[in-house]
Order: sequence, then structure tokens, then C-alpha cells
Amino acid sequence: MSTRRVLTGITTTGTPHLGNYVGAIRPAIAASTVADRESFFFLADYHALIKCSDPDQVQRSTLEIAATWLALGLDTDNTVFYRQSDIPEIPELTWILNCSAAKGLMNRAHAYKAAVQSNEDAGEDPDFGVTMGLFSYPVLMAADILMFKAHDIPVGRDQIQHVEMARDIAQRFNHNFTELFVLPEARVDDNVAVLQGLDGRKMSKSYNNTIPLFEGEKKLKKAINKIKTNLLEPGEPKDPNDSTVFQLWCAFADEQGIEDMRKAFAEGIAWGEAKKQLFERVNEELAGPRAEYERLLADPGHIEQVLRQGADKARTHSAPLMAEIREAVGIRPMT
Repeated sequence: MSTRRVLTGITTTGTPHLGNYVGAIRPAIAASTVADRESFFFLADYHALIKCSDPDQVQRSTLEIAATWLALGLDTDNTVFYRQSDIPEIPELTWILNCSAAKGLMNRAHAYKAAVQSNEDAGEDPDFGVTMGLFSYPVLMAADILMFKAHDIPVGRDQIQHVEMARDIAQRFNHNFTELFVLPEARVDDNVAVLQGLDGRKMSKSYNNTIPLFEGEKKLKKAINKIKTNLLEPGEPKDPNDSTVFQLWCAFADEQGIEDMRKAFAEGIAWGEAKKQLFERVNEELAGPRAEYERLLADPGHIEQVLRQGADKARTHSAPLMAEIREAVGIRPMT
């Protein structure tokens, strides 16, 4: 069986929350242990600059996200875990790809189109506030993917377009020069849960409805108690399919636990009791990783060392390919 190379980027803005854990981190770490795949995980700090102009926040988020993945059990001996900005070949490849990527393709990028539409709706110039980083970041994303010849890119449905654009850019390069790039494929796992937040909408920092992943026990309990519920009294049957509490429970409980809670809902469990049990279950799973996370945050030098080692490992792939790319486009020594 041939080995498949899987690549996942984590943008270094904000603090990880339960939705990130259930929807991305936990399944990615589990998948990285599969025998027939190579897993590449990177901290996308260049991407963060598009969204965040606070340098301290970018640095802090990089530390927190690296600590999160390590605390949750990522095995850096069997994966490649690196910081995007430690790989100088990535911005170099981005420029080379920019020189052949079609502007028309960039015009169709969802994020750019949404920014233009928002400006037009507000009566502004269509490109008001749009930076070249926002406009061309699909090319940077393509460089991230193509640099490591990744086959499979796990994404949500809203990110499929970026992988398709990377394919288009790779095909154009392969056609114009030499066939150096693997054509990546988007992989959407419909079995991965998209968690609801405190207000019932998708858990997202942009909605300010998240439950931070590594809050202390008191703050975790307080956040769970804030989850929006209906006014049904204890003893009244409750619909599990319409409950954020039940959905969160399903993300952390085993099959028997899910059935037990479904029965409790039918029997009219009080919301306070349901939230108490949810807190205990979530806290049980996260208590050990939380302690490790706090230990890692207190030792940033160790995290820096892990990331530098990961960059060295990553560059054993990127440096030779970059030499081939340079040769292909004519950037060559005179002798």
C-alpha cells in the first residue's frame, strides 16, 4: 500500500476552543497514527498576518497553539510539526507561483469576493481595506501544500476551493515547466462534528460563543452553564436533536454514554443536571492535557526547540524541491 502524505495548517490567531479540538485537532492527531500515511502539521503564522496586526497576539497564539497540539499527544517523532515562517522556501515558492497563477482565479476566491461584496453593500470602493495578503493568500496556501507534495488536505467544506485552486496552480506550473508538483485532493470528513457554541450557532471566535479548550475547571464549568437552553422544566421530555448540551455530550461520550443521555433527555433530565454531567465528562477528558498544556506554556524554550527540530525535518523535503523548482524556471548558476 502506497503512503499518502497529509498536510494540515493551523492559523496562529486566537486561543483554541472545544470546536477546534473536536472538529480538527483530535481527529488529525488520531489520523496521524495510521500506518500508511505521513502527516505534516504546520503553524501558519504568515497566514495570521493577513488577519491580525498585533505582533504580540501572533506570537502568543503561536505559542498557545503549539502547546495545545503537543499537550494533546501529537507525536513529533512520527510527524512533521513546524512553523511556516521557519521554511524560507515557502515564501520563495509563493513568489514563483504568483508569476504563473491567473489573476482571474484569485478574483474568484471566496474571501476576496466576500470582502468586495461587503464593501459594495456599504457603499465603499470595492477594494477598500483589501490587502494583497488577503487577495493572494490562496497562492501562499498553494505553496504550503505543493512544497511538501501533499496528497490529501483535510478541510471543511468552506475550504475546498483553496485546495482546488492549489491544483489549478500546480497544473499550470507542471504544464509550463516540469512536472514537479503532486496534485492535491481536498478531504472532507462528514463524520467530524461541527460543534455548536454557547448561543446555538456554530462555535466560532467570530461569534464570540466559544468554550476555550484549556480553561481551568471553574471557568470551564461557568462556560458550560452559560449554554443556551429552552425553558422546559425538570421532568418534561427534552429533544436531544435540538440541544447544544446533547450535541456537546455526543462529542465527548462513548456510544453507551450517548444512549444513556438520550434516555435521560426522554425522561426529562433537568438542564442543570445535564450541564453538570457534561462538565464532568469534558473535564475528565481534558484534565490531563490541561496540566501538560500549562507545563508547556511555562517552558517556551522547549516548544521553540521542538519547532526548530520540525523545521529541520521539513527542510529535508523543501530544500531539494526548491532546487528543482529553481532549475525548472531558469534561476540557475552560470556554471
